[in-house]
Amino acid sequence: MDGFLDQLVNIAEYTKMMLPQMMEGLGVTLQVFALTLIFAIPLGILVAVCRLSRFKVLRKIMEFYILLMRGTPLLLQIIFIFFGFPILNIAIPRMPAALLAFSLNYAAYFAEIFRAGISSIDQGQYEGAEVLGLSKQDTFFRIILPQAFKRVLPPIANEVITLVKDTALVYAVGFDDLLKIGKTATNRDASLLPLVLVAVIYLLLILVLSKVLAAVEKKYDYYK
Repeated sequence: MDGFLDQLVNIAEYTKMMLPQMMEGLGVTLQVFALTLIFAIPLGILVAVCRLSRFKVLRKIMEFYILLMRGTPLLLQIIFIFFGFPILNIAIPRMPAALLAFSLNYAAYFAEIFRAGISSIDQGQYEGAEVLGLSKQDTFFRIILPQAFKRVLPPIANEVITLVKDTALVYAVGFDDLLKIGKTATNRDASLLPLVLVAVIYLLLILVLSKVLAAVEKKYDYYK
């Protein structure tokens, strides 16, 4: 019994020692996560609108962009932007390079989700808005987009949860994110406890996000 208690004390002390480093790594993870959403969701909506455009050339360009982003690994895109662009005399710092890759990649996924949501809105909604004298801009932002957003919330939530885990890919450009700090500590201390702590933090983060997304979905319940 004493040996078990000693182990618990050691685990608690080790956890206390690791927490400051873990929090620093979590800060990097959250920064990449939040900024990616800020850039990728509006860009995804814009790409979705362009995909539905009457201009064939514009549609084809957006189709190629989506194919490129979804058809190649995100890790490859990060590496290409950070290490490949300097060959073309375009040097991009680490954080902007990572955010550019993440935003372009996730915008492609969001674009297809929003395109499906916008396309699912009945044509009568457009006709009704026209009868009411609403402009095309008002019709889209006040009538169509809110309804489409409600319909696409579940797949968007899935992409958001996936993004939390994909942030670990920033190790490719040298960031000490949450997972990298855990792996470094595991190799240094020959212990799996750091990875267990990382898993717990990821689980808590995803739990909080799931609650927030559920609250947002409930808020949009008034759109039938």
